[in-house]
Amino acid sequence: MPNDPGFNTRAIHVGQDPDPVTGATVPPLYLTSTYTQPEFGRHQGYEYGRSDNPTRGALEEAMASLEQGDGAVAFASGMAASDAVLRACLVPGGRVLAAEDLYGGVYRLLERVYRPQGIAIHYVDLGDLKNAQEALQQLKPQVLWLESPSNPLLQVLDLARLAAMSRQAGCILVVDNTFASPYNQNPLALGADVVVHSTTKYIGGHSDVIGGVVVARDAETLDALRFIRNTTGGTLGPFEAWLTLRGLKTLGVRMQQHAANAGRVVAFLRDHPAVDTVFYPSNNPLAQQQMRTFGGMVSFTLKTDGDPLPRVKQVLERFQIFSLAESLGGVESLVGHPATMTHAALPAAERQRRGVVDGLIRLSVGIEDVQDLIDDLSQALARPQGS
Repeated sequence: MPNDPGFNTRAIHVGQDPDPVTGATVPPLYLTSTYTQPEFGRHQGYEYGRSDNPTRGALEEAMASLEQGDGAVAFASGMAASDAVLRACLVPGGRVLAAEDLYGGVYRLLERVYRPQGIAIHYVDLGDLKNAQEALQQLKPQVLWLESPSNPLLQVLDLARLAAMSRQAGCILVVDNTFASPYNQNPLALGADVVVHSTTKYIGGHSDVIGGVVVARDAETLDALRFIRNTTGGTLGPFEAWLTLRGLKTLGVRMQQHAANAGRVVAFLRDHPAVDTVFYPSNNPLAQQQMRTFGGMVSFTLKTDGDPLPRVKQVLERFQIFSLAESLGGVESLVGHPATMTHAALPAAERQRRGVVDGLIRLSVGIEDVQDLIDDLSQALARPQGS
């Protein structure tokens, strides 16, 4: 490897050397639950599949390189990864300060699992840095949790400034980088302490595998995460690791096409008479500074009179290429309704307050021919005759 390999080179090669026994270019899939030890009291680096696996280790090495961390720990899902981070970073009676624009699954985890255990949960608009500073100083949380860009409103936060504030407050900054992917931004390089991914999304990239990963620089944090994974059993299986690693190889080229297609889709939506507001960070100076491209996630609200749900239902059921489905980040385009899908765990009043209104639609723009996607949007948004 050269001294400073580029992103795509690392995605294809780091942790993925040819098999030394056979010369196989693609590292083997190690489907084993246990490992034979050559003699009493000595093993060859592996003892039991829940703890370690060479295929999973290859994925972790590659992800640590792409996110510029010192190590990575892979989990059975993004939520298992998120839970492990909270377990590793919190103390009994501790506090979490979280961004208001937050994935519904993380909100459910905080409210339904951690709050009943005595963990104080606070939410703040982290786009207001003065507000963020005051909350950090007054609440003294162990963890500051955020997404940038956020789900589903694509809010971009100043990661470098928030990292500096967190350090000053003695707080661990956790950034969910799922929407951006390591191709578009590297929060650790901007000062964050921990990065979380649902590898189900852009990293796997083909809607055929569930997984999660945590990347960090601090050895103590990484050791705690490995201990939690081994103890609680939220382990990524070897076949899932192999599929994710295969998807990772094309992450860079896929993200370029996702972003190119999303840019065209955004331009179409901004000019469409049926669309009220489009959420996409391309015009945000902070996003232009922090991100390589702006990704493939787009949200928009419909213009409606009265209850928006009938119109939303009409639009969602007319799509022919966009699939109405949970998740995001696959090569195929998906459309979803956050209020009843990804963010249904939030009470209705809380959703409305945070901007997850009933008229909001979220797109995961895939890598199909972009004109086909625009044509599909056009016919879905058109009002049927007589309506």
